[in-house]
Amino acid sequence: MITITGVPGMPEVRPGDDIAELLDRCADDLRDGDIIVITSKIVSKAEGRVLIAPDREAAIAAETARVVARRGDTVISQTRSGLVMAAAGVDASNTEPGTVLLLPDDPDASARAIRAGLRGRRGVRLGVLVSDTFGRPWRNGLTDVAIGAAGVRVLDDLRGATDSHGNPLAVTVTAVADELAAAAELAKGKITGMPVAVVRGLGSLVTEDDGAGAAELIRPADEDMFRYGSRDVVFARRTIREFSAEPVDGDAVRRAVAAGIAAPAPHHTTPWRFVLVERAETRLKLVDAMREAWIADLRSDGFSEDAVAKRIKRGDVLRNAPYLVVPCLVMDGSHTYRDDRRNAAEREMFVVATGAGVQNLLVQLAMEGLGSAWVSSTMFCRPVVREVLDLPPSWDPMGAVAVGHAAAPPRERPPRDAADFIAVR
Repeated sequence: MITITGVPGMPEVRPGDDIAELLDRCADDLRDGDIIVITSKIVSKAEGRVLIAPDREAAIAAETARVVARRGDTVISQTRSGLVMAAAGVDASNTEPGTVLLLPDDPDASARAIRAGLRGRRGVRLGVLVSDTFGRPWRNGLTDVAIGAAGVRVLDDLRGATDSHGNPLAVTVTAVADELAAAAELAKGKITGMPVAVVRGLGSLVTEDDGAGAAELIRPADEDMFRYGSRDVVFARRTIREFSAEPVDGDAVRRAVAAGIAAPAPHHTTPWRFVLVERAETRLKLVDAMREAWIADLRSDGFSEDAVAKRIKRGDVLRNAPYLVVPCLVMDGSHTYRDDRRNAAEREMFVVATGAGVQNLLVQLAMEGLGSAWVSSTMFCRPVVREVLDLPPSWDPMGAVAVGHAAAPPRERPPRDAADFIAVR
């Protein structure tokens, strides 16, 4: 039998309080296999994550690692710990007026500390979950989920088993920690002043060690089909100039190319070609050849050797990237006219279409969890690029795209007012 019981008598928690000590005083009966579900608000209070905040928006911005979506005053943010939630978890409820609560800095570490404290006091094998309230895509209403865990198996992987009809289970991985958090909230409630509940009867989910924690519930970026909100997908693309050593998934780049060739083009043509420079030796050969061509141009312009050295450092983004894409323009299907004016306009149409393809590529790379930087340098040494990459004469390199995993989260882009770029007639 499974029972869920609220823990009455918990006092108002203050910064510096020991949650394990408070529970030791208030929880009359704790047994081996019990799972303690604790509202994150009291953990935040105990850890001093209370902020006097006349400007809640500033607090949200400080806690946000990435804005996922925005509508009016509502912001869906990713926190530094990877949680995606409204307002980066900054909450003005159940706290004194004029203050806001921030999420625990490391909810899994919080759960581990509480578990160790209770085990030391009671000598029983417990699991601990830290819960918080989330909204959900496509569903009205809120529910609690686990944001921190210790000593609890947070996922129940049923893949490889069969259902009652003998059908194989291929994708079923149950988020039992979230189910426990939601069920425990029925006993706690938002306005009862009962922030802790004890779940009994599921001792099979309690582990000897602390385990991986609730961090295991966060879907990796490259597996997340809904990483970016529909309104902000274009704004998700950011120029990334420093990459980690993590390798790039070539299939993800190919999916981005598929997005690139979905761009509009004149005369129902396909003016895009994408050269994927995957071999390290080829990337180095290309970057070195472009570097020599650039140096020759700068010297012919009269730049000093110091000035040349400073300028060519701008090319390090291509040299240090683990993967390069060279988009090319081809004029297949273009029209030819009797005058230069219309022929120039024809080429410009194809250039615009190629730019649209590159933009699609960059946006899709961001959706795949990859950073990128478009660099124009190949346009200044097209013969060199064609020779190194063995490209047909009709392929016109239109810059290069450095691709990789960002070494650090990008900084927020300074806001621009669209009205500054609009002319109405």
